[in-house]
Amino acid sequence: MRPELLLFLAGYFVALLVVGLKFSRRMTNLEDFFLASRSLSASLVFLSLTASWFGATSILVTTDEAFRFGVSAFWLVGVPALATVLLLAFFLAGPIRRLDVQTLPGLVEARYGKAVRHAASVLILWYMIVLASSQMVALGQFLKPFLGVPYVWSLGLGTAVVLVYLLSGGFFSVVATDVLQCFLLTAGMAGLGVYLALSSSVQTVSVAARQVGNTGYFNFFQDGQRNALIALSFILAWTISPIAWQRIQAARSVKKARQGLLTAAGAFIVLYGLVVFIGVFSLPLFSGRSLPHPLISEIVASKAGILGGGVLFVAVVAAILSTMDTAINTGALTLTRDIVGEVFRPPKTGPWRPVRTGRLATVIVALLAFGIATRLQSILQTLGLASEIMAEGLFVPGMAMFIFKKKRPLAGGLSLALGGGFALLSFLSALKILPLSLPAWPFSVPYGVALSLFGFAAGYIIDLRKKPERQR
Repeated sequence: MRPELLLFLAGYFVALLVVGLKFSRRMTNLEDFFLASRSLSASLVFLSLTASWFGATSILVTTDEAFRFGVSAFWLVGVPALATVLLLAFFLAGPIRRLDVQTLPGLVEARYGKAVRHAASVLILWYMIVLASSQMVALGQFLKPFLGVPYVWSLGLGTAVVLVYLLSGGFFSVVATDVLQCFLLTAGMAGLGVYLALSSSVQTVSVAARQVGNTGYFNFFQDGQRNALIALSFILAWTISPIAWQRIQAARSVKKARQGLLTAAGAFIVLYGLVVFIGVFSLPLFSGRSLPHPLISEIVASKAGILGGGVLFVAVVAAILSTMDTAINTGALTLTRDIVGEVFRPPKTGPWRPVRTGRLATVIVALLAFGIATRLQSILQTLGLASEIMAEGLFVPGMAMFIFKKKRPLAGGLSLALGGGFALLSFLSALKILPLSLPAWPFSVPYGVALSLFGFAAGYIIDLRKKPERQR
């Protein structure tokens, strides 16, 4: 156990808990608990969205990919993050902010009916649980070598801290802690970037890359098929993800939402470029050898000093928690409002208390994610399986909702059933629950999206044929 790192971690956790308790008295209804009373400024939209997307994959996995394969690692998260926020800013922010519904399933019901809404709610909840579990996997793997405790204990520690400040302040706490985490991330990554710029050079990186036999280290399009499929999977999933929609709806206006998104796009270029730079310029420091732990862990343990290592250590933890708390909070919103509120329809008077139910839903989502994290211990695989759920199950019917204004229940239902069903089979296959020989993610994505498109087209044709029959 590294005692100085434990002190840094304890101080950071205390700061998070103080933030959560500060906002605990503002929680009077679900609008406060899950949408921060729709009062976010453009700067808060930008900071919260940046911190939420700049998570474990952005730091741990991308630096490892850049260390091993070179600058093409920017495709992993940088390209899809940039493409998604630009798509949202220019084409979807206005329509999303002007919706007269507070959640994505509410719009699904308006276009496809109540049955499809319930199915979409389950799909979104499942996505958020798996997304949260991917960050828990990262947290467990990152903390384990430093704290000297088993993987499951590291999972439990991080989950417990996130739950305390989420249960206290809801989405207010998510936004406030995201602001803190965003500054920590920037400081930690910038400091490490300066250190590596002084320690390595392009020439030394080129020599080290040749020594390990990687002739395409500076080829941005190396391993193009795999990288393009990963980017496609993330773009489709994040465009329809409730995480971005929640921040757009929580903004004060369409203008503030769009400003926040465009600022986030600029930040992503800098941050993801910096992450790739860190991975590439670390190659000479470790002589291209295989590392037993993530690259960032090795830098904290052997290259950074006490102060620099402590700041970087906390910055990585911040990146992980900023995505984990967002996924848990958004999943709890879906469970509270779109499953409990719509399926069970509790009475408006009596023991039903929305905020209390929201807190209980937060605990349930966190525990389910914790269970998955004990089974899947690959960060990229878990995040990929999460993106597959939304990309194959909800992207096609989700985008069609902005094009077709009339109800097409079979189109939406068949699209969600075929695409989401394929994603479910891929998920169960990855967990080794079903012995299926399906293409592994990301190569499975085109098949699932094609099934979703086929289902929508078939359902749409049937819906059109049924209308004349009703008229007759």
